[in-house]
Amino acid sequence: MASRLEQDLSCPICCELFRDPVLLTCSHSFCTVCLENWWEDKPLKTCPVCKRRSSKDHPPRNLALKNLVETFTEEKGQTAPAAEQTSPSPQQPECSLHSKKLRLFCLDHQELICLVCRDSRTHKDHRFRPIEEAASDLREQLRRNIKPLQDKVKVLDESRAQFDEAAAHISLQTKQTQAQIRAEFEKLHQFLRDEEESRMKALREEEELKIQDMKDKMAALSRDTEALSKTISETEEQLRAADASFLLQYKTAEERLQRCPLVEEPQIKQSDLIDQAKHLGNLGFNIWMNMKKLVQFFPVVLEPNSADSDLILSEDLTSVRKGEKQKVPQNSGRQTDGSVRGSERFVSGTHSWEVEVGGKVWAVGVSGHVQRGANTGFGVWFIRFTDGKYSAVSTPGPVKRLSVKNLQRVRVKLDFDTNTLTFTDPDTNTDLHTVTDSFTWIFQHLRTRDAPLKISPKSITVTV
Repeated sequence: MASRLEQDLSCPICCELFRDPVLLTCSHSFCTVCLENWWEDKPLKTCPVCKRRSSKDHPPRNLALKNLVETFTEEKGQTAPAAEQTSPSPQQPECSLHSKKLRLFCLDHQELICLVCRDSRTHKDHRFRPIEEAASDLREQLRRNIKPLQDKVKVLDESRAQFDEAAAHISLQTKQTQAQIRAEFEKLHQFLRDEEESRMKALREEEELKIQDMKDKMAALSRDTEALSKTISETEEQLRAADASFLLQYKTAEERLQRCPLVEEPQIKQSDLIDQAKHLGNLGFNIWMNMKKLVQFFPVVLEPNSADSDLILSEDLTSVRKGEKQKVPQNSGRQTDGSVRGSERFVSGTHSWEVEVGGKVWAVGVSGHVQRGANTGFGVWFIRFTDGKYSAVSTPGPVKRLSVKNLQRVRVKLDFDTNTLTFTDPDTNTDLHTVTDSFTWIFQHLRTRDAPLKISPKSITVTV
């Protein structure tokens, strides 16, 4: 049974001899590890015995109590507590030079020393700390030094989670894109199948018509041949008759021959044959020309990976509308102001496109870089509709109110050769706003908070 002294030197939490004890402001002492474990999941740091709140998150070491426990342990011949074993030896290490207990830590040499070493010339004018204080200070220093690494690990874990989500999003994008590609090719395949059937049907109809015509001509030719053969037979029979009989029937035979003139020799005309040139000439080109009715060309295609998370793009990436917030990767280039960019960056030439507008809040324009002297700056230029009013915005620059009403479409024209950006109402051919600047590169830009905005297709022309 434990003695009264041993009970007084035992931690109230683990009921074992104190190991590296600390002292609370309420005068109760506990093992450092026991107290830390006790406080780990508790919002308030209170004394486990009297429940009084501690004024310090890191209470001071109770060195007097620690020394008392060590003395008691040595007298009893017991092994020092495991938490105090700073080396494989079960007892406190001794100085290899003086065979004394290592009680101090030299801050200059960063080593444990005994009291005799402290007074030697080797450690003259050095700074010393009790082992407990030095260990506490260095532990705190390590905690501070490891904190940035712990924070970095948290950031990397978050990044890894974002990459996992991005990988899942890539798989989803692939499946959606595959389905849309297949659907688009199925439309083209169906068009080609229909086109093939139509041309094969026309060929069959021409074949039937011209074969029937050949049959009619052969029937007529058979009738003419039969009539001629009959006349020839009758005449040859009279030729074989006796002279008197022949002379009596001559006039009749002559009249019969006169009534049966020689028919014109039949000929096969070019038009009687299949018009292969009509069916095969420029076949691929003619099919492609018909395909123009099926396909459309859009001068601007929207970039899904730049769209705000609450925007929904059409399958052909030519219109955008407001929708429910979606879980998408927050990649570079992702807009956060209800807007989406075009997929192509313009750096030269002349470009124009039209946007069908509507709704209570929208903006149509461009964003990009301009060269002003030696500096390169970012800017946005657009026509917007908000609070029932139209305005032109250029950065840097003031907002310009527009007197136009009921805009249905906005035409944007960018000319790098003249460094001009023009906004026009194509329905009335009215200039809305013109900007002149030294553009270096430009992205198309759409923004909406409700109704869809749609890129208008351009007509397709073919020059041979």
